[in-house]
Amino acid sequence: MTGSDFLQLDPTGVPARGLTDWLVAELRTAIAGGRVARHDRLPPTRVLAADLGLSRGVVVEAYGRLTDEALVEARPKVGTVVVAGGTAPSGSSVMLPAPAPATGPTRDPALSLPHVTVARPAGTIDLSPGVPDLSTFPRAAWLRAERWVLDGLSGRALGYGDPRGDSGLRAELASWLTRTRGVRVVPDDVLVVDGVAQALALLAQVLLRRGHTTIAVEDPGSRGARDQLAYWRLAPVPIPVDEQGLRTDILAGTETRAVLLTPAHQFPTGVVLAPERRRALLEWAEPGRLLVEDDYDAEYRYDRAPVAALQASAPDRVAYTGSTSKTLAPALRLGWLVAPAALRAEVVDAKHASDLGSPVLPQLVLAHLISTGQYDGHVRRVRTRHRARRDALRDALAALLPDVRVHGVAAGLHLLVTLPGPAPEDRLLAERLLDAGVVAHPLSWHRSVDGPPGLVLGYAATTPDRLLEAVARIATVLGRSVTR
Repeated sequence: MTGSDFLQLDPTGVPARGLTDWLVAELRTAIAGGRVARHDRLPPTRVLAADLGLSRGVVVEAYGRLTDEALVEARPKVGTVVVAGGTAPSGSSVMLPAPAPATGPTRDPALSLPHVTVARPAGTIDLSPGVPDLSTFPRAAWLRAERWVLDGLSGRALGYGDPRGDSGLRAELASWLTRTRGVRVVPDDVLVVDGVAQALALLAQVLLRRGHTTIAVEDPGSRGARDQLAYWRLAPVPIPVDEQGLRTDILAGTETRAVLLTPAHQFPTGVVLAPERRRALLEWAEPGRLLVEDDYDAEYRYDRAPVAALQASAPDRVAYTGSTSKTLAPALRLGWLVAPAALRAEVVDAKHASDLGSPVLPQLVLAHLISTGQYDGHVRRVRTRHRARRDALRDALAALLPDVRVHGVAAGLHLLVTLPGPAPEDRLLAERLLDAGVVAHPLSWHRSVDGPPGLVLGYAATTPDRLLEAVARIATVLGRSVTR
C-alpha cells in the first residue's frame, strides 16, 4: 500500500504547523471508516513523506500518535500495521451504561457499570472513566517473562493448585503492598482473585452467611460495585461524599455493619478521605463491623504525596483489595484480597467453591515482573504518560470551559466536571454529547440520591489532541463559542 495514490492524501493548503494533526486525522478517519483495514500495512515513513512532500519527522510523529491510540503497531521486519478493526460508520458501536439498574452482575467491572451497545458515528471520542492506556501494555516484557516462566515450569505446577493463589505471587504481592501501600500483610494473608469484582463477590457471600443484609456505599460512588453487591443480595445504603470523603457522621446513624469505600482516591469525585474521617471510620468499625477498602487508582498520583492504605491502621477490621486492571489491563483478571484473619478461611472456601483458583500462568508472569522490578518501572512510565494527558484535559477545560468546576485533578485516570447553574440534566447532556461524537458518563449514573449535574471524563486512553477536540465538542454542545 504505497505510492502517491495512497488514500488520495493532499496536504495542499494545510499550514506547516498543522501538518501532523492533519495527517493523524486523515489516517484515523480512514481506519475508522474501513478504507484502511485491519492487517493492512501503512507506507514506510520515508516513502509517504516523499510522496506527500513532507518531512519524514511529520510522518514519524503521526504514526507514533496512531500507535498511542492503539490503531497501528510497528512490527519488526514488517512495518507499521493497522491493528484496529476498520468498520463502516453504520456498524460502529460503543458501550454505554444502561439507564436502569442491572438485574444481574455488572458485565464489565473495569468500567464500573453495566453496559448496553448503542450506535455511534465514526470518530467518536470515548472518555469513559476507568480505562487505562491499553496501548502501553508491556507486550515484550510480558512475553519474555512468560517464556522464562515456561522454561522452568514443572508439570506439577500445571495441576490444581492452592485456591489462595501461587505462593510465589502471594509473597511478591505481600512485599510490594507493604513497600508501596503500607499494607500490613504476610504472604499467607493474600488471596489472589480475578479482579476487584470477584473480591466483592466473595466478601458479599461471606457477609450474607454472617447475617448481613446491607452494606454502606459512597454516594456518588461506583455504579458497578453497587449493582454487584445488590446482585449478591446485600442492599446498598448510600452515604453522601463531600470534599472530605465519606460522611462518617451519617454512616454512624445507620444500622449497617459494613461499608465499601475508596479512601485513597474516591470514585468519582477524586477526594481523599480526610484524617479526621479516617479516625472516625476506624472508631465506627468495632468488632462485628467491616471496612472494605477498594484501593482504586492508588498507583496514579501526580500532584500529591501517596496516601497510606486504611488497612494498615486496622488489619483486623479492613478487607483490602486491588488489581492490575488499571496498571496492566482489565483482561488479565488479576487482583488480590487481604481479608481480616477472622474472615480469611471463609473467603478462601468461597473462592475454592467458585473456581478452584485463578489461572496460574499469569500469576507466575506477574510475580516475575514484580520481582525483577519491571512492574514498578512500567507503572512509572505509564504514570508519566497519564499525567501528560491529565494536563491536556485540564488545560483544555480551562481554555474552552472556564466556568466549569474541575475535581479530582491530583490523581487517577479521570476528572469530575460539575456544571454551573442553570445546567442541563446530565443524562440528557450525555445523550447530546454522544450525538456530537463524545462518550462521557453523567454524574447521576453514579448517584443513588439526586445531586448537582456533572460529567465524569476519563483521559488515560485518549491522546492530548483528541482530548482537546473532545472538550471543543463539549463546549459546542453547551453553547459556548470555540476558537482554537
